[in-house]
Amino acid sequence: MNASKMISKDDKRLIMLDAFIRKQQFKKDALIEILHTAQDLFGYLDKDIMLYISKILNLPASHVYGVATFYNFFKLRKSGTHVITVCLGTACYVKGAEEILSVIEREFNIKRGETDTNNRLSLFVTRCIGSCAMAPNVIIDEEVIGRASKEDVLSKIKSVVGVSLIEAG
Repeated sequence: MNASKMISKDDKRLIMLDAFIRKQQFKKDALIEILHTAQDLFGYLDKDIMLYISKILNLPASHVYGVATFYNFFKLRKSGTHVITVCLGTACYVKGAEEILSVIEREFNIKRGETDTNNRLSLFVTRCIGSCAMAPNVIIDEEVIGRASKEDVLSKIKSVVGVSLIEAG
């Protein structure tokens, strides 16, 4: 079965996903582990991959989509080279996370939930990362910046993007 117009049945990633699903004995309660594996293999969970998983596990597509969208560690579209996630949980929000988010949007001409036109940056929000004592929290490429300030976050993003542009050139 073809999971995507761009993925052939001979795609090694799909073969590896099928092997993992077989290892899980096609159990519906292994859905989260299967989604993790699919995201690790493909980089994100697009509609075709989720439909494929729903068919192979005999689950409603709405259930697979619901699980994938409930947990913030699943990505439904391809991310940029660098991923910025701003926590908007209550503690972070109260301590100024929304203002940091707005500054990032203005400075890098990107909106929450989007990837910039150069595919360098993706900007996401999450409801809580569980580090409320360190609020506000911003994650840049899996590095958590606790007690984040606008200046620190902008400086870190600029240094990361600058390094990647130098390495690419």
